[in-house]
Amino acid sequence: MKNKHPVTVPQAPSGQAAPCRALRRYLLFTACIAGAAIMIVEILGARMLAPYFGTSHFVWTAQIAVTLAALALGYYAGGRLVDRSARLGRLYLAILTASVALVATVAVRQWLAYQLLPLPLPAGSLLAAVCLFFIPLFLLAMTGPFLVRVVAQSLSVVGGTVGRISSISTLGSFIGTAAIGYLLIPLVPNSSTMYGTAAVLALVSGIYFLFWGRTRRAMAGVALCLIAGAGLGWYGLSVDGPRLPAGEELYRGNSSFGMIQVLQTRQPPYRYYLTDFLIQNVYDPAFGKSTVMFTYMLEDLARAYTPRLDDVLCIGMGIGIVPRELAAEGSRVDVVEINPAVVSVARAWFGLDTGAFTLTLGDGRWFLNRTRSKYDAVILDAFVGDGSPSHLMSREAFEAVRRVLKPDGAMVINTFVDFDAPGDYMGASLYKTLSAVFPSVRIHGVRGANTLFVASLRSPLTVLHEPDYTRVHPNAVHEVRSAFARSLEPELETGIVLTDDYNPVEYYDAANREKLRRMLATSMRK
Repeated sequence: MKNKHPVTVPQAPSGQAAPCRALRRYLLFTACIAGAAIMIVEILGARMLAPYFGTSHFVWTAQIAVTLAALALGYYAGGRLVDRSARLGRLYLAILTASVALVATVAVRQWLAYQLLPLPLPAGSLLAAVCLFFIPLFLLAMTGPFLVRVVAQSLSVVGGTVGRISSISTLGSFIGTAAIGYLLIPLVPNSSTMYGTAAVLALVSGIYFLFWGRTRRAMAGVALCLIAGAGLGWYGLSVDGPRLPAGEELYRGNSSFGMIQVLQTRQPPYRYYLTDFLIQNVYDPAFGKSTVMFTYMLEDLARAYTPRLDDVLCIGMGIGIVPRELAAEGSRVDVVEINPAVVSVARAWFGLDTGAFTLTLGDGRWFLNRTRSKYDAVILDAFVGDGSPSHLMSREAFEAVRRVLKPDGAMVINTFVDFDAPGDYMGASLYKTLSAVFPSVRIHGVRGANTLFVASLRSPLTVLHEPDYTRVHPNAVHEVRSAFARSLEPELETGIVLTDDYNPVEYYDAANREKLRRMLATSMRK
């Protein structure tokens, strides 16, 4: 018996002719590329902000929040746009515009960052992320809903189409995440990766217009975007970070933990070691010595507060001066360094001989948890930009250090805290946390420079060996004398005992970190 009410299959939602097989496959390829580009921009964006705003949770929160907001609005806008007109030229013009916007991020990032540095860190990093990355992410997010409407041939298969496009887009996101995390960031400059991403998006758009959407108006739009992108790219090549006005750049290379630079002045010929545009150390090749105070204080304090330095653990190698000097004085030195790229740089430009000590590539906390060795001193000089990693500054981390120390051993920590600022949260918290693990804690430093904490199992903690100031570089000897003689006291009304479970230093210490980062960032400005 015939059905009196036959069911009809709705036609393509777009109201237009179904795309051919080749075009359908290309649209799915576009979804994959857009998904990869979104993840690359999200992760790389935070890396591009790091030299100016740091790597704290404020920066990552800003980048993730902007990404999510851009995606939400882009999905909505893409759906509205395709409902009005399913012409694919609109989508590919949006992708091409996104590529130009990504090129622009390289060209304007430094100027914009310096304009926003005076703002509080949360506001400055958020505004920077909005200005730099919202537009390209918004435009790329339009791809998904647009392609669903075009590819779906009937309402009865919309679910399958959505699933297929979402799956391919997510696969692209996985590929982009793996590529940026394991290959591009360690091996390729951030600007080159952003240019490469923009070039791929421009190529994807150009291929569509060449084979399926070739009209006079479309080609004019493509030409205009390419000209704008080329101009911004050429300008961006000259804005690639700080250089010394009276010097030269000896080395520049990306790594998993920031971009590394070696800059050298002409008179005197000092070499500056920088990570993400922030000065980490200064080296005098003529003397083979550092010119900064903390390099000497790390060894001097360890030697001053321990009976002997037979066995020493250094967490964080830097350019290797501290472990090199300890080994030269007869100590057996173990070094843990998380960034493999630092090793070759230290060898090439700072006279490091890694054969003088035992080097382990890895995280300091991981090493502490697995080692069975005992040490007279543990020197913690690990930094990520303007601060030490929080997992190395907790009660549990210090308990791990105590387990590897000999009975008369001591721990020396290089930090940036500001005891002159009211309510210094970081300094007070670090003092309270060390005091919860070690019987004795002393603090040394000078105003406007590094602050060094000494924690020991000996009580009372007294100086056993005076420093030998004759080995200190002339530029640093005054600060070393002052730092060794000056004992600092924190305001115990502020701060808490930091734990792995609760370590809010980045939040409460944001003002001091902002001050330090502004000083370090602006000191290298052209």
